Amino acid sequence: MDIKLYNTLTRKKDNFIPLNGNEVRMYSCGPTVYSYAHIGNFRAYIFMDTLKRMLEYNNYKVKHVMNITDVGHLESDSDEGEDKMEKAARKENKKPYEIAQYYTDIFMQDMEKLNIEKPGIIAKATEHISDMLEFVKEIIKNGYAYETSKGIYFDISKLDKYPVLSNRNIEDQIAGARVEVDPEKRNPFDFAIWIKAPENHIMKWESPWGLSYPGWHLECSAMSRKYLGETFDIHTGGVDHIPTHHENEIAQSKGACGKIPAKFWMHVEFLQVDGGKMSKSLGNVYTLKQLKEKGIEPLAYRLFCYTAHYRTSLNFTFEGAMSSQKALNRLREGYLKHKEGNEKIDKSVIDGYKMRFLETINDDLNIPSAMGIVWEMVRNAEKSKQIADLLLDFDKVLGLDLINSKKYIEEQADIEIPEEVLKLMEERKKARVEKKWELSDKLRDEIQNMGYIVKDTKEGMTLEKM
Repeated sequence: MDIKLYNTLTRKKDNFIPLNGNEVRMYSCGPTVYSYAHIGNFRAYIFMDTLKRMLEYNNYKVKHVMNITDVGHLESDSDEGEDKMEKAARKENKKPYEIAQYYTDIFMQDMEKLNIEKPGIIAKATEHISDMLEFVKEIIKNGYAYETSKGIYFDISKLDKYPVLSNRNIEDQIAGARVEVDPEKRNPFDFAIWIKAPENHIMKWESPWGLSYPGWHLECSAMSRKYLGETFDIHTGGVDHIPTHHENEIAQSKGACGKIPAKFWMHVEFLQVDGGKMSKSLGNVYTLKQLKEKGIEPLAYRLFCYTAHYRTSLNFTFEGAMSSQKALNRLREGYLKHKEGNEKIDKSVIDGYKMRFLETINDDLNIPSAMGIVWEMVRNAEKSKQIADLLLDFDKVLGLDLINSKKYIEEQADIEIPEEVLKLMEERKKARVEKKWELSDKLRDEIQNMGYIVKDTKEGMTLEKM
């Protein structure tokens, strides 16, 4: 069956056919490990993982590379500010390599909690300095770069076209720019591929241009070529990578070998929070740990990401995430009911579900529509092991770990309720018997502030962790 994927390079859905038989070679931009990755970051990695799973579901073998940026990413995507690793090291009074290792470990643990399959190759920038140096030398040899007092800059005027991914008009941007242009640059949009290190800079290496370090954009070009070749099938990242990082990756690769490295460029949209931008100053940058403290599992966040197509922005609210937690619990319960069922479903019905699911995921990874099919199956009145088995088959793409549904449900049942909450529950029960409704509502709100939802049913009060 055909696979159609939206390609930022062509600005349309294209038929996906691998360059090399049944093998798909895919490169994903990974984290800059100077701090904790937040839920907005993880939307991109959930997309990356689901895309890989979809390709494997279609019987392709995927060779997947993801980088770890542990040097060279300045505060600004253009060549300004401090290296993020050095800034974090100074702030935490640690060595940059300690910072990198600590946050890399946390990132990998969070990936596992989200059931994101670890890419086959994890490439750290600091372990590929020699590869990057060779890449720079090739660019210079081909006449696409020049030296200044600050480093080696890529000359965009040598390209047949720049930019190629975004629709921005750089001439208009140059004319409207309010910042002072570096007088040593031949063009305002030339960018650093190798940076000469100040004397107090910690992370630096010997090079033909003295002690220096790589530019951020360079690592992805050098490492993708090393592991996937000069051209490969898919490059993934966030939409924020389009105008600068990915444009410059393409420029560098064209300068080194004359080719655009990836056939398909795929980008996931931003995650918003409460309808606005995520911002540390607003205090709305959340981690998986913070969600867990509110009773929202990492897998519930994964399911939450499936409520919108990857190419549309997604608005995070705790109310929406809690709804996904409840939906995940219902999905687990529905799977177990079908697993224990004895009904026989006509083969044509099962085949119909499978065909519709495959058509949906192959249409530019339309996971929200695929989840609609999943819920239709769960709600089927005839409880059948055939449906349970098909749900597990679909979970090869969805990655919700349905096979362990019973374990998750039992773990939730075993959660110990704090004594203080139990005491408030007893007080509320008494208030309701005495028909003190205002006090009852006040106690309910207190319990909710402690992370539990109280529900009044015919059988009495029930308590549910948020």
